[in-house]
Amino acid sequence: MGLTKTEIFTEEQNQMAALLKAMAHPARIAILQRILKSNTCICGDLVEELGLAQATISQHLKELKNAGIIQGTIEGVSICYCIEPKTWKLLQTQLGNFFASYKGGQNCC
Repeated sequence: MGLTKTEIFTEEQNQMAALLKAMAHPARIAILQRILKSNTCICGDLVEELGLAQATISQHLKELKNAGIIQGTIEGVSICYCIEPKTWKLLQTQLGNFFASYKGGQNCC
């Protein structure tokens, strides 16, 4: 059996791609921005703030949680979400290194 496409890339490349894929929707960016702005757990106010249906918000939260970018805790009948600090730091470091690897300089085209 041949290699799968992900097997030819490093663990870091696969990990960064998976995290960025989970973030690659404007609603998910808006959710993350809201969580970051509040600097606390977000429970049920995303529907009113973003203007999307509850089911849509829930699906986006699920994708972010499955990727490990956010974490959720149950409080009563609500699930409250916040940034998962280890994954956020990992993403920050990997993206920082990725962007810093560009040295600029001469025009190539």
